[in-house]
Amino acid sequence: MTAAAVNPLRFAWLEVTGLCNEHCDHCYADSSPQGTHGTMAVADWARVIDQLAEMGVADVQFIGGEPTLYPQLPELINHAHGAGLGIEVFSNLTYIREPLWKTFVDCRVKLATSYYSDVASEHDAVTNLRGSHKKTRENIEKARSLGLAIRGGVVAMSAQQRVQQAVEDLTALGATAGTDRNRAFGRASHGARPAIEDLCGHCALGQVAIGPDGVVWPCVLGRFITLGNVRETPLAEIWSSAGTSEARAEIAKTHERVALGEACTPPQFLPSCGPCGPCVPSVGHCDPKEAAPNPATIGAPASRVV
Repeated sequence: MTAAAVNPLRFAWLEVTGLCNEHCDHCYADSSPQGTHGTMAVADWARVIDQLAEMGVADVQFIGGEPTLYPQLPELINHAHGAGLGIEVFSNLTYIREPLWKTFVDCRVKLATSYYSDVASEHDAVTNLRGSHKKTRENIEKARSLGLAIRGGVVAMSAQQRVQQAVEDLTALGATAGTDRNRAFGRASHGARPAIEDLCGHCALGQVAIGPDGVVWPCVLGRFITLGNVRETPLAEIWSSAGTSEARAEIAKTHERVALGEACTPPQFLPSCGPCGPCVPSVGHCDPKEAAPNPATIGAPASRVV
């Protein structure tokens, strides 16, 4: 039996840009206003989407950077929708123009966003963008008014942060809310070398991430582990390669206590890992009732660990 048959690919993050209008101190992708769209052309992304569909992938998440700053995002969403893929866009919800809203509605896009406090000044202090709280909150309301599903994640940056109040505010706005701790990747690492121990342990188990330059990672946090490049090699070959199997084994060895269907406490912004709610449709291997609470996760209900 092939490696791809044992570990079928179900979900992919498509990081279409490293450009972001915010400059969060904890950004795992090190995105900023100085970021770029990378070297992947629209045709490259379309080819990857076709390959994902051929591999039986059910869902993709467009992410960044800030994906709504990528000019061809509507084109790629429409292409993914036409290929039969479920779609989620992870956005800070500060830069969405009317044509994009129409694309979201037409393609039944789910949305996800980060939210740091019910107090504007505290939220804006994290994003380093004045007025971001107001815009994000307004667009959560607009998404719900359009009937779009949306989930918000609160990353706990400090003990004084109004985490629970932020969760309650998100819930009041009609979003599903979850929490996560700050993780030592990108700017949040403060120069420390990234470590496999800081991953959730499910990287490359049914999911993969592709960056703006075509580099393939086992997940968006595991970008220090390179599996290949889709500009050079078809994704199916990368997924079933010896290098990917070796990376998967190394991650599993480091996280021996983690197994599919057992206690899983992934970051809230990774929708494929579960157990979390709502999950993308392709997640079928986790049972939230069997998940053990993560002491590092703040404010998550006992019935679902996010």
